Amino acid sequence: MRAHIFSTIPFLAMLTSGCGAADPAAPPNPDDTVGAPQPPSSLALGAARASAAPEVAASDAVTQWNLNATAAISAAGPTAHAAPLSFAMVHGAIYDAVNGIERSHQPYLVMPQAHPGDSKEAAVATAAYRVLVAVVPSSQTVALANLATQYDAALAAVPAGPAKDGGIAAGEAAASAMLAARTNDGRNPTTPFPFVFGTTAGVWRVSPPLTTPDPTPWVANVKPFLVPNAEMFRTKGPNKLTSRAYADDFNEVKSLGSFSSMTRTADQTSAAIFWQSPGLYNGVMRSLSARFGLTTAQSARLFAMANLAGADGAIGCWNDKYHWNFWRPIDAIRLAESDGNPATEADTAWRPLFDPATVTTPPLATPNFPDHPSGHSCLSSATLNAMRQFFGTDKIAFDIVSARFPGTPAQTRHFERFSDALNEVIDARVWGGIHFRTADEQGAKLGKAVAKWERAHYFKSLDGCQDDAQDDGLQSGDDD
Repeated sequence: MRAHIFSTIPFLAMLTSGCGAADPAAPPNPDDTVGAPQPPSSLALGAARASAAPEVAASDAVTQWNLNATAAISAAGPTAHAAPLSFAMVHGAIYDAVNGIERSHQPYLVMPQAHPGDSKEAAVATAAYRVLVAVVPSSQTVALANLATQYDAALAAVPAGPAKDGGIAAGEAAASAMLAARTNDGRNPTTPFPFVFGTTAGVWRVSPPLTTPDPTPWVANVKPFLVPNAEMFRTKGPNKLTSRAYADDFNEVKSLGSFSSMTRTADQTSAAIFWQSPGLYNGVMRSLSARFGLTTAQSARLFAMANLAGADGAIGCWNDKYHWNFWRPIDAIRLAESDGNPATEADTAWRPLFDPATVTTPPLATPNFPDHPSGHSCLSSATLNAMRQFFGTDKIAFDIVSARFPGTPAQTRHFERFSDALNEVIDARVWGGIHFRTADEQGAKLGKAVAKWERAHYFKSLDGCQDDAQDDGLQSGDDD
């Protein structure tokens, strides 16, 4: 694997740019040129950070509790669009708890009363634990018992005294604020969701071989974490069935996304399957936190920015999906004689790559919710844009490890930039045969809009320096 040497020159420049004292929670900003000359003071730092391989900063309570949260939240088997809501609650609370001690940035919900010497480790553990025991279902007894053990161990590692007590108090305050803010927010409703199943061209219906719809469609109606309302990022919608653009999308996915495609390459097939895996980006952030030596406060802000943006990406996306209620490629291709477009041709036996016959675990199928916009594109764009804004550059090399292809080289894919990963997500959903390209591109725009809103309204440095290091976000699929 190539080594990646990052210069600290831009970050050092920030410290002398007239902003005032250095922001104690601002991340090192890698130079845009890989392998750029480094000042003597940064040579050791660059060597220590040379690898782009995944790693975990064991001393960082934030990354450890992200791992704990991942295990606990995953235990109940949540959908890929409901899980981000729990991660957002956990990391929003962690951020407020740590920031109450650090006092370097605007709070997300609350700035707990704390002293600079209070234990951040106790604050992180308490905030995370209190939120997790509220969001993990009571039926998950093993997961909850593991959390209790992890929490007891985390507190036992902190010396008794006022600093420990202060950290616990900060964590309790942040968790209480989060749980209060999310009370009656639309999660887990008891009333049935008003699905509209189509029987005419263009209207969504559950696609074969699945027979039941989305188990968590209510994500569409959850109160957002950042934006005023989900509808403010309404996309332009799918192409008209009779348009040339629709025919182009149709014929592209029909060819590239077919189970027996003769135009999709082996690497494209691998990539399509690779991306159908949960929790990819928290692993990337754990790796980046370790590689860049982020402090607890920096890690808390990175995870909060990315997970809160991802949650609103999911909410906005699902709201948009059920607004447009557009059919999936498998139904469009099999029923093309009804679409009124002379440039499309039906294939009643067509199957996508995402079919149970594709050899992978768990088995693949067309998802049981509407096509437009792509959920993966929405969440990936929101999350990756938030990560880019934290680091202030697109040019961060990293690896992503999937749950697919375990124990083989195909389990890991390498990217030189955040935008490279987003571009591949957009393509991969077409290669998998489950989305029209327009759904992927508009999903990426929706996610970017969420991250830009977050940048404009949240996580601002109290001395104003950090905002100057952030850029305008990924341009994938964008024309604004």
